[in-house]
Amino acid sequence: MTTMPAIPGGLIISAPASGTGKTTVTLGLLAAFRAAGLTVQPFKSGPDYIDPAFHTAASGRVSVNLDTWAMPEARIAGLITAADGTDLVIAEGSMGLCDGVAAKGETGIGASADLAELTGWPIILVLDVSGQAQSAAATALGFAAMRPGIRIAGVILNRVASPRHEALVRDGMAQAGVTVLGALPRKASIELPERHLGLVQADETSDLARILQDAGAFVAENCDLTAIQNAAAPTRLAFGAMRRCPPPGQRIALARDAAFSFTYPHLLADWRAQGAEVLPFSPLADQGPDDSADCCWLPGGYPELHAGQLAAADGFRRKINAFAQTRPVHGECGGYMAMGAALIDAKGVRHQMAGLLQLVTSYEKRRMHLGYRLATLAAPIPGFATSAQLRGHEFHYSTIIEQPDMPLASVVDATGAPVPETGSRQGNASGTYFHLIGEAST
Repeated sequence: MTTMPAIPGGLIISAPASGTGKTTVTLGLLAAFRAAGLTVQPFKSGPDYIDPAFHTAASGRVSVNLDTWAMPEARIAGLITAADGTDLVIAEGSMGLCDGVAAKGETGIGASADLAELTGWPIILVLDVSGQAQSAAATALGFAAMRPGIRIAGVILNRVASPRHEALVRDGMAQAGVTVLGALPRKASIELPERHLGLVQADETSDLARILQDAGAFVAENCDLTAIQNAAAPTRLAFGAMRRCPPPGQRIALARDAAFSFTYPHLLADWRAQGAEVLPFSPLADQGPDDSADCCWLPGGYPELHAGQLAAADGFRRKINAFAQTRPVHGECGGYMAMGAALIDAKGVRHQMAGLLQLVTSYEKRRMHLGYRLATLAAPIPGFATSAQLRGHEFHYSTIIEQPDMPLASVVDATGAPVPETGSRQGNASGTYFHLIGEAST
């Protein structure tokens, strides 16, 4: 007899736009509830590596991505079972509440509102009320009207200037019938550091423990935690079997250090659930893949910040080239660049990379490449056969200077428009600029 998971009520923390403070509020709520003795399961709507690592640090539980463009409903439901036996679910949205792509993917356009409608979890809007007062209520009303299938449980006011300012905003919310669940004055000491791909990673934030403790105390002091917990609602999804991503091998050598850290928890969980063993190694420490592995996977990260160290890692370069003589090696984004012939940094300095591919990439002239990707493989990669369709996303600032190798896939964006970054293949080596989220079902 199969035991159904015991999933608690959930909430989605969202906002009208990026930069309003929803990540800080989410971390504060996770830390505050944890300090109060609750076990909270965090999730992240959409493709993101950075925020979930902070969620994990704040909650003590691995945060899992839920993506309506890349994941079918059964997959999302299956991933939500990570909350089995916990006290509360808190999911952080991405960008603005209704922001996504123009064309529907597996279950939606990738918007946080899609996830709210799919799961039935109410939304708490984080509103940056600097520069406005009663008018802020119109924002909350507008979101409710735009997506009638979602429920706004209330708002948390952020960057409140003074008690008088708070009173005016609260007055507008009361007139509009919007519940205020908290009001946060500006507090620079809990702002998180940033760089070009978003926040600095959790394991690089030396003051993280203090920031999280301060954020938890700050939110607990200025928000109604009891009302927030009571606003949570059970998911309306039915739980059943989900299709997992196949592991790339039985024993997987996985690059893992400060240069290669972008691996989705749901993929690692998939691999391990199907009996695969993950064998981490550090290229920055001049290590190569374990010789007992039957494949090697280089995830994304920040190789450009460590290009000199990677160029000097002769042992890594020698060992991974020897490995690739007999077994497959696959790289994503930063891992793909590290597999190439060279990487040119922002100052125009050329650094030697592993040389498994003839790819040359550059950060000298930065250009953002961002968006969902649907790839149809022209050749197999570890775990997937030729013609498999994969859903993923691209997010980088580097540019291809040379790509003489055979293309790996036919790649289109979310609207079906062709994307020139097709990936590369040579011998047992393959790589893509896009990060894999899962195999397409539609």
